[in-house]
Amino acid sequence: MSAPNAILSRYLRSRIPRIERYISNPEEVQMYWFEKLIRKARNTDWGKNHDYKNIHSLEAFQKKVPVQDYDSLKPFIERMMLGEKNVLWSGKIRWFSKSSGTTSDKSKFIPVSWEHHKHCLMKGCRDTLSIYYHNNPNANIFQGKGIVMGGAWDRYDAYPKTKYGDVSALMLNNMPALAKYFYSPDMETALMPEWEEKIERMASITSKENITNMGGVPTWSLVLFRKILEQTGKEHLLEVWPQLELYIHGGVSFTPYQNQFKELMPGHQVTFQEIYNASEGYFSIQNESKKDDMLLLLDNGIFYEFIPSNEWDKEYPKALTLEEIEIGVNYAIVISTNSGLWRYMTGDTVKFTSKYPYKIKVTGRTKHFINAFGEEVVIENTDKALAKTCQTLGAIVYEYTVAPIYFQGNEKGGHEWLIEFEKPPNNLIEFTTLLDRNLQQINSDYEAKRYKDLALAELIVQPLPQGTFHEWLKRKGKYGGQNKIPRLSNHRQYLDEILETVS
Repeated sequence: MSAPNAILSRYLRSRIPRIERYISNPEEVQMYWFEKLIRKARNTDWGKNHDYKNIHSLEAFQKKVPVQDYDSLKPFIERMMLGEKNVLWSGKIRWFSKSSGTTSDKSKFIPVSWEHHKHCLMKGCRDTLSIYYHNNPNANIFQGKGIVMGGAWDRYDAYPKTKYGDVSALMLNNMPALAKYFYSPDMETALMPEWEEKIERMASITSKENITNMGGVPTWSLVLFRKILEQTGKEHLLEVWPQLELYIHGGVSFTPYQNQFKELMPGHQVTFQEIYNASEGYFSIQNESKKDDMLLLLDNGIFYEFIPSNEWDKEYPKALTLEEIEIGVNYAIVISTNSGLWRYMTGDTVKFTSKYPYKIKVTGRTKHFINAFGEEVVIENTDKALAKTCQTLGAIVYEYTVAPIYFQGNEKGGHEWLIEFEKPPNNLIEFTTLLDRNLQQINSDYEAKRYKDLALAELIVQPLPQGTFHEWLKRKGKYGGQNKIPRLSNHRQYLDEILETVS
C-alpha cells in the first residue's frame, strides 16, 4: 500500500463512527438539523415571511410552511441569482446547480450555498469513500487517480458573479486542492462545454494514467469507455487500467447497463457502488455491495420528510417524518436544506427497505417520466414537443407512448415512440427529426444527451395501425372507464406488449 493511500485510508475509516452515530440515533440527528436550519434562516426574507422566529416545533413548521415545488421558489431563486442576499438562506449564494426543467422552464437552477457544498456534497463524497474503505480494508485507490464525468461550468449572463452548472461540474470546480492531485484529467478538460472534444481529450489523457476509480452517470461513462478502447485498441478497460477497482454510479438505474459494464470490466476486480447525488443534495450511498439499497445520509445539512403516494395530488399533502414511515411504501421526498430549499418536493420517489439503519431504493418520479439515460423527460415535455411538431406539419395524433431503447453492444440508446395517427404527416422522416429537435428545445437534459449523437441517437417513431392502443387495452382487461395509455415508461414492457399486438 502506498504512503498516501495508507494515510488517507486511515482518515476515511476514522469517519465511520460518525456515520454509525446517525445510524443509531437517526431521529435525534434529524431534529438537530431541523433546529439548526430554522435558526440559521430566521432573518432571511423567507424566514421573516413564514415567522421562523416563532417556529419551535416540527408541527409549527409544517403548519406555517406549505410543501413547495420549483415554480413556487423560482421568484426567490431568481433574486438570489442576481446577487441579492438573505433571500432563502443567510448570506449571498454564488453557485447554482442546473437541472432539467419544469413544465414552464427548460432548466431549473438549484441554489448551492458554501455550507451545502461543504456539509452535504463534499461530506457525501467523503462518506462514500469511507464506506468503501470500511468494506474493503485492502483498497488502494489513492495509489492512482480517479475520473469523474462532469458537465460544464458557466457564468450567469445577467449577473456574472453567479456561476452555474450540473452538480458534478460544481463539485469538480470547487473540490479541495488535495483531491485535485488524485484527479484526471486537468480541470480545463473536465469542464469543457464542448462534449465531443471533451470526450476525445479525456480519453487521450486518462488512457495514459493509472486510473483506479471512476464516478459518473453510466450513459456518459460508456461514451468515454468506447472512445478509450477505440483509441487504444484494447479489448476491455482492465487492459487499459490494470489497477481499476471502483466504479461509483448514480443518476439512472444501473440495471440496463450491468451486462455492458461486466464486459468492459471482466471478472470481480471492480466494485460497483451506487450513490444518490441529485442537484438538490447528496442523499444516499450503497453501503453493502451485495445489497442494492442505499443508506440515507441523515447528518449532511438536510431535514427529510416523505409524502405517501395517496397525498401527491393534494393541495396540502401530509408529510411524514422518519419515525412515521413504513417499509415498502412509495414516498415522494421532501427536503429542507442548508441552501434554502424549504419543504421542497424534489419529484423523486423512494421506498424504504429497512429502519435502523434507514435505507432506501429510488423508485422513480412522481409523474410519468423517462430517465433511462439521465434525461429526465416528463410527460409535459413530450406533450408539448408533439403538439408543436403536429402544428408545424399538420399532423394529428390519436394516442402515443414512449419508452427507452437501451444500449446494445456498440449501438447508442434512444427513445422509441409508438404513435397512432389520426392524420399522419406527409413525411415521417421530417416529422421524426422535428419532434426530436422540439424535445431538445424543451428539455435541456435530453438536449445534452443528444449532443452530436454522442450518448443518445435520434428518437424513432413507429406509426401504428388505427385501433392498436384500444386492442391492447382490451387484451389487458382495461378497456374503457378511467384506464389510460401510459404516455411514458422507464421500461419497455408496455411498448413491447403493444408491438406484439400489432404483430
